Amino acid sequence: MNLRTRITTALKQAMKDKDKTKLSTLRLINAAIKDKDIAARVDDNDAGVGDAEVLAILGKMSKQRMESARAYEEGGRLDLAEAERSEIAVIEEFLPKQLSEDEARAAVDAAVSETGASSIRDMGTVMGVLKAKYTGQMDFGRVGPMVKDRLSS
Repeated sequence: MNLRTRITTALKQAMKDKDKTKLSTLRLINAAIKDKDIAARVDDNDAGVGDAEVLAILGKMSKQRMESARAYEEGGRLDLAEAERSEIAVIEEFLPKQLSEDEARAAVDAAVSETGASSIRDMGTVMGVLKAKYTGQMDFGRVGPMVKDRLSS
């Protein structure tokens, strides 16, 4: 079952369960996907975005909410931070399991070997391979320094 179908099914179930938090979050997800679909139509892609793009959307939404929750905590608004965390939980139901630190290092090593990268100039190529294989499974903000360390040694 593809991601769109899973999201639609979860949306219907949230309606039946009268789960307001889950329902509003799933509606936000659908709206973001539809925005990307509309943008894709401009580029003559009538089928819309695929699972990889949906994963990227979900990853971005999750990251935005983590940053918001952190900002709310720092501002002493724990109620708003908790609301953001509950949205993150809904979004993460559709994301693949995040790679651990060791798994991420192994993925970086494999990507470096696969591309034959030997210097920091090859960092973009390595990151491209990682994004193609592990979208939604790793935080590329954390992986970037790992790639840089690996290529500079």
